[in-house]
Amino acid sequence: MPNIAYVNGEFIPTEYASISINDRGLQFGDAIYEVWAVINGKLLDEEGHFTRLNRSMNELAINNIFNKASLKIIFRELIARNRVKNGIIYLQISRGTAPRDHAFANDLVPNIIITARPKNFSQLEAKAQKGFHIKTTKDNRWGRVDIKTTNLLPNVLAKQNALDNNFDDVWFVDDNNFITEGSAQNAWIVKDKTIITRPLSNEILAGITRQSVLKLIQSLNLKIVERAFSIDELYNCDEAFVTSATSFVTPIIKVNGNNINDGKVGEVVKMLRKEYLSV
Repeated sequence: MPNIAYVNGEFIPTEYASISINDRGLQFGDAIYEVWAVINGKLLDEEGHFTRLNRSMNELAINNIFNKASLKIIFRELIARNRVKNGIIYLQISRGTAPRDHAFANDLVPNIIITARPKNFSQLEAKAQKGFHIKTTKDNRWGRVDIKTTNLLPNVLAKQNALDNNFDDVWFVDDNNFITEGSAQNAWIVKDKTIITRPLSNEILAGITRQSVLKLIQSLNLKIVERAFSIDELYNCDEAFVTSATSFVTPIIKVNGNNINDGKVGEVVKMLRKEYLSV
C-alpha cells in the first residue's frame, strides 16, 4: 500500500518526509490541525472543516498563505496516490520554523503536513452496535479548547488511562460537575425525548460533526436543548452518545461502570447514526 505525504509543497514517501527540528509545532505545540473522514472517496463535512481551519489559524494569528481550492486538489491527489477509499485526511499547520524562543516574528512562513490513510470503519461500526464504555475525569486542559491546536497532552493521557482501565474513552468534567466533552468528541445525552448537548464556548470544540448532527436533529423535528448537563444527569439519562469526524454518531451505554438505558443502545442514537451516514 503506498504511503505518500505532502510536506511544504512536495509529495514524498512518508518515511522520507521531514521538517526542521526548529519547527514551532514541535517545540511548542504552536500548530493547528484538522481531520476529514473519507467515505467512498469523498470528504465528509468538507466545507465545515475548512471553515474551522481558518478560524483556528486566525485565533492563533498564524499566517494563512493557503488557498482552499489548492488544498482540495492536494487532498484528492493524496487520496488517489494512497488509494484511500475509506479513511482520513490529516492536515497540520504550524506557525513556522525559527530558533527556539517563546516570542515569535509575525512574518514566519507556516509549515504544512498533510497525510491520507485508510481506516477500517467497519470495526467502528461493530463497536457502535454494542456501544462505548466511558469514564469521567477532571477537565485539566488549557482554557481555549475551542481552537483545534496540537496541544493535546491532557487528552492523550486521559484517553490512555481510560484504555488502561478497560474503558473505551473519557469524558471531561468541569469544576461545577458538568460534562464538557470527550477526549476527541462532543458529548450528548437524551432525556424524556429531548436531546441535550453543551453550548459552544471556550470550554468545548465546535465539532463539525456536532454542527451537522444539530442540523439533522432539527430536520427530523426532534427536540434539542443546548445547555450544560451534570454527571448526575448523565447517570440518569435515557441515552448518551458522542459525535466526531471519525466516530460519527456513537452510543455510550456505560459510564463509570453504571449502565445507561440498561446497557443497551437507544433508538434515538441508532436513528441519528443511520441518518447521518446516509447523507
